[in-house]
Amino acid sequence: MLTFAGCRKKAYDDYYGRPASLAPSIYQTLQSKGNFTSLLACIDKAGYTSTLSTAGYWTMFAPNDDAFKKYFASVGITDVSQINAATATKIVTYALVYNAFQTDHLSDLQSTTGWVPNQAFRRRTVYHDNIDTLTVGTANYLQPTLQGQKINFVSENRNGGAFVYGDFNNKYIPYFTAQNFANYLLTASDYNYFFPATTYTGFNVVGGSVVNKDIVCENGVMHEVNSVTLPLSSLDVYLASNPNYSHFKQLLDKYMVTYVQDVNTTHLNQVLTGSSAPVYVKTYSALLAFAPNNENYLKQFDNDGQASGYTLFVPTNDKVDAYINSVLLEHYASVDKLPSQIIADFLNAHFFAGTVWPSKFATNNNSLGEPARFDPTNDVVDKKVCSNGFFYGTSKVEQPNAFSTVYGRVYLDPDYSFMKTSLDGSGIKLNLTNLFFKYTLLMVSNAQFRAAGYDFNTTTNQFTYQPVGGTLITGAVPSDQIKRIINLGIYRTENNELANLPASGGGVYEAGGLGGFAAEYVKYTPSKTIAAAGNIESNTSVTVTTPAVQTSNGIVYYTTGLPLQYSTNIVNAVSFNISKNGTLATDPYYMFWQYLKSSTIYNATTGAIQGVDAGGIYTVFVPTNAAMQDAVNNGWLPGTGTGAVKVPNYTSTAVVDQALVNNFIKYHIIKGFSVVPDGKKSNTAYPTLLANSNGDITTLNVVNAVNNMQIFDGQILTGNVKRFAVANSQNNVVLGNYVVINPINTYLQYIDPYNQSKY
Repeated sequence: MLTFAGCRKKAYDDYYGRPASLAPSIYQTLQSKGNFTSLLACIDKAGYTSTLSTAGYWTMFAPNDDAFKKYFASVGITDVSQINAATATKIVTYALVYNAFQTDHLSDLQSTTGWVPNQAFRRRTVYHDNIDTLTVGTANYLQPTLQGQKINFVSENRNGGAFVYGDFNNKYIPYFTAQNFANYLLTASDYNYFFPATTYTGFNVVGGSVVNKDIVCENGVMHEVNSVTLPLSSLDVYLASNPNYSHFKQLLDKYMVTYVQDVNTTHLNQVLTGSSAPVYVKTYSALLAFAPNNENYLKQFDNDGQASGYTLFVPTNDKVDAYINSVLLEHYASVDKLPSQIIADFLNAHFFAGTVWPSKFATNNNSLGEPARFDPTNDVVDKKVCSNGFFYGTSKVEQPNAFSTVYGRVYLDPDYSFMKTSLDGSGIKLNLTNLFFKYTLLMVSNAQFRAAGYDFNTTTNQFTYQPVGGTLITGAVPSDQIKRIINLGIYRTENNELANLPASGGGVYEAGGLGGFAAEYVKYTPSKTIAAAGNIESNTSVTVTTPAVQTSNGIVYYTTGLPLQYSTNIVNAVSFNISKNGTLATDPYYMFWQYLKSSTIYNATTGAIQGVDAGGIYTVFVPTNAAMQDAVNNGWLPGTGTGAVKVPNYTSTAVVDQALVNNFIKYHIIKGFSVVPDGKKSNTAYPTLLANSNGDITTLNVVNAVNNMQIFDGQILTGNVKRFAVANSQNNVVLGNYVVINPINTYLQYIDPYNQSKY
């Protein structure tokens, strides 16, 4: 029986026992190599002897004895016996990475769908910070009850102020491989920017180099390195360690940090230490792009931190102070009075939720969608690779577009909060903060809106409107009215066309067209006044104050008086303004109006014109009275008499005459487009209201120059010359509700190609 049992055991061991060919463990490999005596001593002090001697799946960036000699000299000790257990633990656990990675996969990202080649340069280590203590600043704005108190704390491990108990916020260790650098078009200069004393070899770990790679062990893989690396500081810790950035840090600590007591971590600390003192989680506001103390990156999937980290650009104290005082506090008494979103926007301009390499400043955007506007040679005074990203100390501030553009004049002044609310809600903010477009903006203050009957209900978060003697209106109607008013004061000025108001001679300019509203025109005069259609109809105007304020994407004018007014004549938008200028025989539109009001396409009760939609966009060409008379004389409009000069017949009841008038009027109205002699819309065929006998919509071709807009009707004169009319004065343009009326020097002709009828 004993013999039988012995044979059984031998067979079991042969089958299940450790194969003789199996590589030794990491610990045994270190022993056999003979040049890791200091590392082995640290492993023993850290209590990791068993872990690295038995089954497991690790990657170890193992510093050799020469690396330790350099480390001893740098910290002023002579041998490993002078390293305490806590330091030994830091060295060992930060060199130890979860899972075994040879170089064939070390540069690859472990995604949820498999390996993604050459995207990784970081791996999560065993090391994590323990529960620590701090004294809450006496200026903590959000939690005055904690001011000056010494508390136990841990860092948040998810962005947005979140904390997941059981996730110890393990630090990542960065390494720099040729494969990853090639994938992202990086060079040795990117590495040496941070580590100028180390040669880039194509396989570096922090500030050292791998001298022997892919040492396969029973329980993982070793890569021998020539430097000792202590756990890198997080962005949060590094920022706090340098007094040159204390003012930026104070903004974070005072306005963006809260301490949240965590029951589970408190209990864990009690078990470990016997202390019943509460443990808080240091959390950063969800207004920030990320938490500088979060080691976990975005956690969109478990290992996304392998491929990227955060980047923080922090200006020195003097630059922070200068910018705050000159820009942010122009209209506020102190930083305490600033809205939290303004503070967050200033901070977020310096927060990049991705890795920004020195050679890639211009191609990486911050959380506001704006590139790093720094020169890596001249503007960076400090740089550091941290455990959760890159840190750059800078000699200038990153100016957010929301502050530097025309929008910033609204955003940073509480007296214009109505305007800001409307711009934000309508999406126009995105236009006005775009540096690729130039704008001129008219400012409208809360007081000006209130004087016009508008207000904002902070309880319902809605605009209200109460006309003089009328009832209060709430909801979407006053909101849309304010948006349209603001649109009347927004102008695309790519060539600074309105930079020198008052402009000699005056003119018209296209406004708005943003936030779902169609563009309209306004008139400006040499006396620094601007008027929209509603102002012209009510004989009012807005006065701009000069000089203009220059911004990064245009200029801003402040205004006095009531806001610009749009026309409320909707159904009769065309006829109202023609009649206004055509009632008297001496009025410029007299003859055109007489034919229009007597035509069968005009509704005398409502003022509507057949084919003209209420609220639609139209351009009307009105021939001068002399040109209208010429049209009568040449048979394009009804007239009486047999001589060369005929008498206009405005009220003919003959069907042929009525059709002649109707078609004449329709051919002088463009539908869906506004065109004035400003030189901006040219070489385009525009549809009119007139359809020929085949049902085809007729068009007019416009060639536009400033104060010389030619309207071609398609007729050919002697010598093959194309016939055209001219609108030669912006000042003579009449504005209506999405309507522009241009006087022209001659009438427009259309001959139907199907029946040769005159239109």
